[in-house]
Amino acid sequence: MEIIRTPAEMTAWANQVLAGGQTIGLVPTMGFFHEGHLSLMRKAKENAGRTVVSLFVNPIQFGANEDLSRYPRDFSRDCQLAAGEGVDVLFAPEPREMYPEEASTRVIVSGLTDGLCGASRPGHFAGVTTVVAKLFHLIKPHCAVFGRKDFQQLAVIARMVADLNWDVEIIGHPIVREPDGLAMSSRNTYLSGPERQAALCLSRAIAHARRRVRDGLVEAEVLLREVEWVLQQEPVTIEYVSLVDQATLRPQAVLQNGAVLAMAITVGATRLIDNDNLFEEY
Repeated sequence: MEIIRTPAEMTAWANQVLAGGQTIGLVPTMGFFHEGHLSLMRKAKENAGRTVVSLFVNPIQFGANEDLSRYPRDFSRDCQLAAGEGVDVLFAPEPREMYPEEASTRVIVSGLTDGLCGASRPGHFAGVTTVVAKLFHLIKPHCAVFGRKDFQQLAVIARMVADLNWDVEIIGHPIVREPDGLAMSSRNTYLSGPERQAALCLSRAIAHARRRVRDGLVEAEVLLREVEWVLQQEPVTIEYVSLVDQATLRPQAVLQNGAVLAMAITVGATRLIDNDNLFEEY
């Protein structure tokens, strides 16, 4: 596996691969890999001849009081894990390489970024779409794989690609969970033992919602009250619980195909998100 540190070197590599008639699959990450990340790498390898994984803790998607400085990092371990999956390139630039001092451009998707996580994290999605746009320009992938745990992010990036006519296939990969049901996340390492147990209320809420939908419940207001009750059985703070359309992210009053239960909570000092397409069969 080759490690590339600068945008110019990354683009030179991509141009050489494309000139040879091969395809490129991209997995954008912030590192501290777990099985969820590795599954994205495998999916990229299935869909392209060469695979690039970006490892970049993107400073412009973090708010002033968020966890940029303490976001978990282990570059050596990440390199070993990516190499073990047969990744061709790990692109790991420094912030100054991605954002020179004179940089003043942001890529903004409006509408889809207003609610859910966007309501409490102003500027977050502008940071995400800006860095992803830069990665697409530098690496020129034929496909890019994103995890569905970041459900709103996936919808926003798909909208950006469609609006800007990028010839990039956006592939959403199912959430990978721990054996106890907790969605895998690099931030899970912040949780103490009791906090981790409390965080399982997210997967219990999803299981409850799926049961109720199978039973025929279609009134979103009723289901939202029930889901909130499940979450409130643990010492967590609810940021939002919403039932939205998977494409538009608009709230649904009457549940139908494409309804997604999206949740954000704080456990101790750790913010966690989870979601589920309630009509999708596993």
